[in-house]
Amino acid sequence: MASWSFTKIQDFPLALGEVISGLNASTSIKFALSNTAPASETSNPTQDGNGVLANVTQISYTNYTDSLTADRVLESVTWTDSAGTATLDCGDFSITASGGAIAQFQYLYVYDDAPTAPADPLIGLWTRASALTLADTEQVNITINASGLIDVS
Repeated sequence: MASWSFTKIQDFPLALGEVISGLNASTSIKFALSNTAPASETSNPTQDGNGVLANVTQISYTNYTDSLTADRVLESVTWTDSAGTATLDCGDFSITASGGAIAQFQYLYVYDDAPTAPADPLIGLWTRASALTLADTEQVNITINASGLIDVS
């Protein structure tokens, strides 16, 4: 009996992001800051079945401002395709302490704020080598990888 072989259609990764989350030109991709290591959370948000914002211990956003038009909403979000690899990307931004220090943080989660079931699914996580505390008026620039936030192929 002859065997079958599978070929992925190159448009599928792009369609996946557009249909599931409407990621192209989305205004609902946000970030959250934490100082709790994922493995130390009650439910590790990087593990299967736990990838929602509710499983992340966020810092207090007191004295916090960012360079984004809307609070913690990523800008210039794109979901593009090249030869069957879809890439989610966004613009760079900065975080500034204003009126006092910002709570210490080491983890920056990216999530989609639009879905309700499950609510706020996580997309990815950036981890700094060490925790960061911003004193009043100090700023940190968040530069997105030249190849985007994440690739799906």
